[in-house]
Amino acid sequence: MPFAIGGNSRIRTNIPAENAYNSMDVSNRDISLRQLRLSTGLRINNAGDDVAGYITSRALTARNGALNSAVNTVGDAKNVTSIAMDGLDSINSLLAKIKDATAQAASGALGSDEKVALAKAAYRLTQQIQTIVDSTVFAGSQLLNGSFSANFVIGYNATNSLLTLVIDLQEESTEFNISSNNFNVNSLGTGFFAGITGLDLRELNNVTSTNLGIFSDTQIGATLTSFAEALNNANKVAAYLGGVQNRLDSQEDLLKNQIVNYKAAISRIEDADIAKEQLQLMKSQFLQQSSLTSLAQANQNPSSFLQLIQG
Repeated sequence: MPFAIGGNSRIRTNIPAENAYNSMDVSNRDISLRQLRLSTGLRINNAGDDVAGYITSRALTARNGALNSAVNTVGDAKNVTSIAMDGLDSINSLLAKIKDATAQAASGALGSDEKVALAKAAYRLTQQIQTIVDSTVFAGSQLLNGSFSANFVIGYNATNSLLTLVIDLQEESTEFNISSNNFNVNSLGTGFFAGITGLDLRELNNVTSTNLGIFSDTQIGATLTSFAEALNNANKVAAYLGGVQNRLDSQEDLLKNQIVNYKAAISRIEDADIAKEQLQLMKSQFLQQSSLTSLAQANQNPSSFLQLIQG
């Protein structure tokens, strides 16, 4: 800190001038700092500006980047559930039509030809179900053929797994609330369908006027029951995915709110208060001018003392 030095009738050293120069140098540095902060909008431009704040802000920035990646992960999971639910909704609509056709075929007022026509029409719907299953794909993975499994992990912490989404329709699932050991929505080439063991939709195409098969009087009751249970099971899977979708929506909202909060924290630490910096700049500029004036006056002092030694 500078001290006012009395007894300044010296010409070899000019302490007041040096004090004025040092004050001007401090003001110049402060002016440069304020101008930098005003031009960048940042209070912390390097680690030297605020050591603790620099560490904290960089850590928060890194965490925010991970949160943004987590939002993208949630978006991917929502894409999977949305596509799968859309496919299941379409399948459920077709199943309802097949069930209605079966119920209509159970009427004793219909002849064999009418029942065959209903069976053939229902079989065309099962072919469409297969088309839906084959086309329900995300990133090259089949979602409804019983093989899909994926982990969706929040990126900011290796121990925090958002969820493991498994649409394995060939296993017993307490999540789906389905008790059967088989749940396969492949409509062709299987001996079971939608959790109903022994329900083979290919049999619809085998119905003839001489052999009504699953539409015969002895089997149509079981067929109708099987379709009703299959429709119920398919609805349970769709409901499961709907619950997952709701959780994903909540997680997305949480992550977005956290991102905003972290941005606010980073701003409070890093960003410059423009009004405050402008006021400080004006103060430093005033001190700079004062130091220049004082330096000029201090430099005049030795010349006045030279008059004492003039002959």
